[in-house]
Amino acid sequence: MGGEQPNYAARLLGLPSVGVDSSPIATAIAEGKMAKTTPRAVKKACAEILDTDQKVTRPEGDFWSMCFHEETLKDLLTIRESLLLDCKTPERKALRALILGILHGPKNKGSPSYLSNQMPRTYAAKPDYAVKFWYRMNLFPEYVDLIELVDRKAQHFFSDQLPRVQHHLVCGDSREIDFSSFGVKFSKVVTSPPYYGMRSYVPDQWLRFWFIGGPTSVTYNHPSQMSHSSPTIFSSQLADIWRNISRACHSDARMVIRFGGIHDRKANPKVIMVNSLREADCGLRINTIRSAGLSSAGKRQAEQFQRPLRKPIEEFDFYVSLGGNRA
Repeated sequence: MGGEQPNYAARLLGLPSVGVDSSPIATAIAEGKMAKTTPRAVKKACAEILDTDQKVTRPEGDFWSMCFHEETLKDLLTIRESLLLDCKTPERKALRALILGILHGPKNKGSPSYLSNQMPRTYAAKPDYAVKFWYRMNLFPEYVDLIELVDRKAQHFFSDQLPRVQHHLVCGDSREIDFSSFGVKFSKVVTSPPYYGMRSYVPDQWLRFWFIGGPTSVTYNHPSQMSHSSPTIFSSQLADIWRNISRACHSDARMVIRFGGIHDRKANPKVIMVNSLREADCGLRINTIRSAGLSSAGKRQAEQFQRPLRKPIEEFDFYVSLGGNRA
């Protein structure tokens, strides 16, 4: 259970899985990764959509004319409208996930890898800042052949025929979901809850949220977002998650939790997690806590948009046994 990565890893191992995420963006990406399809089928679905005589409404504002080439934006809007009406087949789910991945990112030499003007890949810059940046750097959007790019990415992601496994993907709050509705008990749980103070995921993903049906402006709140008012309250909310998950697990189940922190909150992530597991009071036992290193071990997308960086805080993996009370 968790975001799209645990479900995809389970698929690679041929294991059934249930994935839960409060973000509709993460859920849509996970559905695409779990789709049983082929590059040819994904390209065909894309071409069929673009061949339709579908009327689209272009968003207003400088951002849209500076972010995407006029023809690329027209194709993007056509696909968006079609997928909002129907995204039930594996090919369409895969296409939606591919578009979410190539929607914005850095410009590079050679064939383009993203549809947008210069932008980080992992977050979408706010419109006013982005427009000022593009004008200052004299950056203008270039035409990107959407079908060609989709075909190229589909060849990369869907050429290997992975095993078909039973899976459920749910967009919801892990504190409230009735896991018993899946009719199974879990033996393994892999998850990474939001870090304390990290409330920027929704606004940072505003452009991807727009593509799956959100507004054309930045969204700052999400109904399933946890409260970050204090470490104590945050720990209590995590405890609600552990209690709910624990009731759905076998007595010998195991759980791995990736957790870290951010600089603008003076709180120890290790203490927050340990307190939450203790407060859950449902038979949880911490077996091992291991350092997961720093996110700076790889390339950081903020470097591509001139955002000042600070050294990230160390992350930890918590290995937990879920034995005990199953009330």
